[in-house]
This record gives sequence, structure tokens and C-alpha cells, in this order.
Amino acid sequence: MAAAATRFRCLYAPPLQSASRVLQRPSTTTSRAFATAAPEPSATDTTPQRRTTSFKDRLNAGPSLSEFVASDTQSLTPEDALELKTAMVGPKGKQKQITRLPEWLKTPVPVGENYKKIKNDLRGLNLHTVCEEARCPNISDCWGGSEKSAATATIMLMGDTCTRGCRFCSVKTSKAPPPLDPHEPEHTAEALSRWGLGYVVLTSVDRDDLADGGAYHFAETIMKIKQKAPTMLVEALTGDYAGDLEMVKVVAQSGLDVYAHNMETVEELTPMVRDRRAKFRQSLEVLAAAKEAKEGLITKTSLMLGLGEKEEQLWETLKELRKVDVDVVTFGQYMRPTKRHMKVEEYVTPAVFEMWRQRALDMGFLYCASGPLVRSSYKAGEAFIENVLKKRARKDQTAIADAAGEISQKASI
Repeated sequence: MAAAATRFRCLYAPPLQSASRVLQRPSTTTSRAFATAAPEPSATDTTPQRRTTSFKDRLNAGPSLSEFVASDTQSLTPEDALELKTAMVGPKGKQKQITRLPEWLKTPVPVGENYKKIKNDLRGLNLHTVCEEARCPNISDCWGGSEKSAATATIMLMGDTCTRGCRFCSVKTSKAPPPLDPHEPEHTAEALSRWGLGYVVLTSVDRDDLADGGAYHFAETIMKIKQKAPTMLVEALTGDYAGDLEMVKVVAQSGLDVYAHNMETVEELTPMVRDRRAKFRQSLEVLAAAKEAKEGLITKTSLMLGLGEKEEQLWETLKELRKVDVDVVTFGQYMRPTKRHMKVEEYVTPAVFEMWRQRALDMGFLYCASGPLVRSSYKAGEAFIENVLKKRARKDQTAIADAAGEISQKASI
């Protein structure tokens, strides 16, 4: 058996003689260490030790972005501020000249607690704003005001995807946008009542894929806002509903305070600037129908300058607006959102904007906001409350005083 056992010895076992020599070898003193312990550097190791970085600490100790942007800069003279500067951009040998954005079109970085709160609430309730989608330069002023009641928010209803593709607009487009959110009217009303805003502008993408163009969805949102916040002033900036004036009437009679529909540009440039389904005369009919639908309703429109329009064309546009009794008009500078959109033909100076403001008031418009950074809903609450309502209240008081005077005269006779 012993002889047989040697034949079946494990092939991986060391020979018996060598194994005995290993057992008889004197033991050496070794130190045991945990597996996670860092090995001690050897005397022959020449790799330099990496120094602990303090970049993050130094970065946090420096000025914040808002402080950096708001740092003191040398004030420009009026001549320098109005001068358009150019610069060469691109790789060497392929550089091209571009025009720098004028000083009067530069805006501060959006900051402030009010701005953060509004943005967080919008994300939490899955709501969209034209302020973000259209990359409005005034979002810091409108959202970050010191007083909530003076702030203005422009909620974009019916999603963030439009069925039309205007050449000036950066909102996403699609032939088949996602379906409407049935909870959007309730969520919108809840968010606005929570913010405590004094004035809100509701707008929407065009939904030519819907039979009513989204008019009833729009009207339901306005009614729910008025239920939750009766004192809040509501402006509706609507599309043209493909010329369906009955849908215009539905929105105009839903309880809003201002009905707005933007002409965008003069009649001659409309085919090149707006989507082919948006027509100049059709927009005029929308404003006229809204005025007729509700007595005393204020109507409003907006025009962009810098698209290549001529002075006589602007005159004619204002005359057409007065024919349909539009109350408020705004002028603003067209600013190209991306390289895919139409180019800016001219940067109009603040002095020219002021000239058109005065001309509009002389023509009988109740109020006109005009400036490079003015948008249809920019500072809408402030402009509406201080200029339209107060002016109308003064007219009503004058009429009441005149009526009281006539009655007293008749009584004395």
C-alpha cells in the first residue's frame, strides 16, 4: 500500500525532500499590515509626492459671479455707447468680421431669491414660460424684482412645442406636439396664487393640430386663476387660432383684463418673418374681434424693429391698428436667437425708439412702451397698472364729476 501511495502523490505538492528543507528553514521576523493600509515608501522610491490642492478653497473664497459681473466699470460717453463695435472671429486665415452687441442691449445675469423661487416652482409643477423658451433678455428684471406684487411672469401654456416655425422665434417646433396636460390650468392657477404676483401674462404656443387651437384650454386657465386670485390682473397673449374668430371670442370672454395678439412686423415683411399661416390682415381681424367680444376690454399688440422695415411702413401699420381701436402698442429690438434664425438688419438706437413712442401716443394709443429691450410682456404689470388703469380711472372720475355737475345745474334750475 505504501508503494501505491507514492504513485498517487499530488502532482502539485512539493517534493518531500524540498518540503522538509522549507520546514527546517529559520523563520524571519515579518510585520503584518491590514490590506487597506497605505504601503510605506521605500528608500529607493523617487516618485514625487503629489501636493494636496487648495484650488476649490481659493475659488469659494473669491467673488461670486454676480459680484464679478456687477464690478465697477468705466462709464461710457453717449457717443461711445451708441457706437457699434466690430471684432474678427474664427481661426487664423478664415476669420470674419462680426458686429458686437451694442451696450444698450446688454443685461445683467439673473439672480435673486425671487428669481430662484419662481424657477423652482415652475420645474416642480412642470410649467413652461416664454421667458425661458424664447430666451428673453429681461428675465432678471421681471422675475427678480424686489417686490413680488410688482414682478411679472409670462406662463406659456399647452407645452413648449409649437406647430409653427417663425423665423425670429426660438421655441421648439413640431407637426405633432405632445397632447395637452389636463392638469395644467389647475397647476398654473395654484403656482400664480402662491407667488402673489400682481400681474401675469399667459401666452401659448400655436396648436394647429387641435380643433379649437387650444382656446378652451386657455379660457379654463384664466377662469381658474380668477377663482384663486380675484385681484390678479391677467393678460392673454394668444395666437390667431387660424382665423377662427369664435375661438377668439371664447378667450376674450373668459374673465381676462387684457387681450394681446402680436403683429410682430409690418405687412410687407410678414411673409418673410412669420410662419406662412400667420397673416397680417388675419391678425388685425383677431384684435378687432377681441375688442367687439367684450365691452371695455383692452387690446394690445407688439412690433419688432430692426428687421429691415421702413419708416412709412411703420406709419401705415400704426394707422391700421388704430382703425381696429387697439389700445396699447409696444416696440422692441429684434435680437437673433441663434444662427439658424434671420439676421438683424439694424440695431435701432434708444432715441429712435423714443421717437416712435411719442408718435404712437400722438396717434391716440392709450399707452406705448418703446425701447431696445422692451418685449410684449416686459414690465407688463408696472406699465399696465401705472399707465393704463390709472389713466382710465382719471377719465372715469372726470366723467363722474361732469355728470354730477350737470345734475346739480338741472336741480338748481
